[in-house]
Amino acid sequence: MKRTALFAGSFDPFTKGHYALLVRALRMFDRIIVAIGTNSAKRCMFTLDERIDAIKQAFAGEERIEVTTYSSLTMDFAKEVGADVLLRGVRSVKDFEYEREIADMNFRLGGIDTVLLISEPQYSSISSSVVKELITYGKDVSSLLP
Repeated sequence: MKRTALFAGSFDPFTKGHYALLVRALRMFDRIIVAIGTNSAKRCMFTLDERIDAIKQAFAGEERIEVTTYSSLTMDFAKEVGADVLLRGVRSVKDFEYEREIADMNFRLGGIDTVLLISEPQYSSISSSVVKELITYGKDVSSLLP
């Protein structure tokens, strides 16, 4: 049976933490849809096209990774694209609590399971928010991005 995971987020920007999680997830799933959520109320540092290009470049030649966008509830989009599970990364206990609550609601309302992957230690302090803050102050973030 082929398994499809949906990895949804803003990916503003797509970091080495995101990349490492997807590399590990490729051992578990036959297909992974990386879905960039669009929200007109949220201000992003990088354009949608820049984020799509960054992910596609990071996985150039990997046919099992698809990149798309969506503007609906994640659980509804997962059903629309035929995903079996939602894939999420967890860096800390704080992340776990947040992700558990969302996973519970997605299962309750949409019947879809969530698979949580624990971040590798070297990536646990990398977040898109931190990377954006560093960029704002002109710091070199190349070691944090794939």
